[in-house]
Amino acid sequence: MADSRRQLRSGTVVLGGMGLLAVALTACSTDPDKRCVDRDSYTATKGYEVVADKNCKTTTSVNGSYYYGGKKKSGWVKGGSFTKSGSGSGSSSGGSGVDRGGLGSDSGSGKGSSGG
Repeated sequence: MADSRRQLRSGTVVLGGMGLLAVALTACSTDPDKRCVDRDSYTATKGYEVVADKNCKTTTSVNGSYYYGGKKKSGWVKGGSFTKSGSGSGSSSGGSGVDRGGLGSDSGSGKGSSGG
């Protein structure tokens, strides 16, 4: 009986410790989706070219700015925004946000309407 109680207690401690570790890592993380891009490199198919961070920190020949969110592919990123999201981690604002429709919202899904 004492062995099963000791095992249960140690399992609870391990799970609690993992939760604290996850919270600490999340709180200490920097912007994982922040990239330095060349503002003058935009193309409709590729987006913006990702460049070295030094181009966003000092004046260089590249018009560098930080770009938040988006999808990175082969040195290019698109679908994000130059404005940092106020929610910390989440989607960026840039016209491609998620429409979270509730009751009475017209999201165009067609659900909830019967044909008669």
